[in-house]
Amino acid sequence: MSFTLAIVGRPNVGKSTLFNRLMGKRLALVDDQPGVTRDLREGAARLGDLRFTVIDTAGLEEATDDSLQGRMRRLTERAVDMADACLFLIDGRTGVTPVDEVFAELLRRRGTTVILGVNKAEGRVGESGVLEAYGLGLGEPLALSAEHGEGMAELAVMLAPLIEVAEAASEEAETDVDLDEDEDEGRVITAQKPLQIAIVGRPNAGKSTLINQIVGEERLLTGPEAGITRDSIAVPFTWDGVPMKIFDTAGMRKKARVQEKLEKLSVSDGLRAVKFAEVVVVLLDAAIPFEQQDLRIADLAEREGRAVVLAVNKWDLEEDKQDKLRDLKEAFERLLPQLRGAPLVTVSAKTGRGLDRLHAAILKAHDVWNRRVPTATLNRWLTGMLEAHPPPAPGGRRIKLRYMTQVKTRPPGFVVMCSLPEKLPESYSRYLVNGLRESFDMPGTPIRLHMRSQAAANPYKDRKKSTPSRLSKHVRSGATKKS
Repeated sequence: MSFTLAIVGRPNVGKSTLFNRLMGKRLALVDDQPGVTRDLREGAARLGDLRFTVIDTAGLEEATDDSLQGRMRRLTERAVDMADACLFLIDGRTGVTPVDEVFAELLRRRGTTVILGVNKAEGRVGESGVLEAYGLGLGEPLALSAEHGEGMAELAVMLAPLIEVAEAASEEAETDVDLDEDEDEGRVITAQKPLQIAIVGRPNAGKSTLINQIVGEERLLTGPEAGITRDSIAVPFTWDGVPMKIFDTAGMRKKARVQEKLEKLSVSDGLRAVKFAEVVVVLLDAAIPFEQQDLRIADLAEREGRAVVLAVNKWDLEEDKQDKLRDLKEAFERLLPQLRGAPLVTVSAKTGRGLDRLHAAILKAHDVWNRRVPTATLNRWLTGMLEAHPPPAPGGRRIKLRYMTQVKTRPPGFVVMCSLPEKLPESYSRYLVNGLRESFDMPGTPIRLHMRSQAAANPYKDRKKSTPSRLSKHVRSGATKKS
């Protein structure tokens, strides 16, 4: 296990900005508004030659009750206990505040290795904050500027001996793992390449609660308030022997209702998680399923070419489960015909019921998403489909479908070489797509079918017109004289 550094401090001192700096890319949401980060975000950081894990945490608050701030503080304290060291940030422009002094004492009592960083220390304004930081009793403060990258070399010098000790300890406890991955077999799920899953849905559908239930610990911040999650948080774990990385996303409301800049950033972050996921779990609320926004989210996942699983949460609150399930299936077939056959499972994020069915549905959807059909099998199938229902002949010209092959997976993509592809109606393409789903057991997964022109080759098309030989001229002239 790699060395882990937790970045802690009160709200709006620049923790997420420093996290993005160490990651080398903009992953955590950053805004002038305090309290943007609420969950723990982990990432593989690099600083010069150093490689380690960094955790971005919520701003430390003095609240200790069950309020949102209190739950955020408990989650941050948990990150402190998980980490090998803490980088305690204060704001150099504001200086040391009473809240900073409280949390400095908290870190001392926990006995964690602490590096004191003074962020926003560029310029003369930040110098006074660095001097004040000596009074916290956490050693020599490190002047930083996460925005401009100042102080990164000094931070690397302080981290190097800590990482060296952690790596030496991990090497002693490390066991050899044999990873037998055959590239010819296609996608193989390993610890290095886990299955990427995104949980999406409307606000307060129970996405974070579901992930906590799957992982088996309070990894993400939850509560009755809608819109708690803001970042797309990646949680790596092994679920029944399968390495996975599951992304918790912010609730997606209708575009007209999204007014605040921060919510727009949260939604765009969730959309990015959908684009990079392999399987998208669209989480519905059993009390109000298939709202207009649910349909838009599911359609988005299908258009992005992701494998889709529909999960209906809060199933433990339903009384007449059989009638409700029948109504759900009927609505699914009617409202989402483009995903007909996709898995529909009922779960309870609160009690954990139905998680085994969800696990099986995710693996099946991923398997179908990666399916490949041999070319010979495809062309035999195409011949049967043409005999059962020949393509139309617009304007009396017959459309010939000559050859078919699969050009890609993830999702399955097929190309049909034919004459007059622009004349082939969309209904006939749907006929072929539905036939592919039924014949090759590919329900629910997006299928891309492309028609390409392949006109019959004319062997005389590009041949130059030959000039008559002298002999042929002589024969023609002789015949003319005799006549």
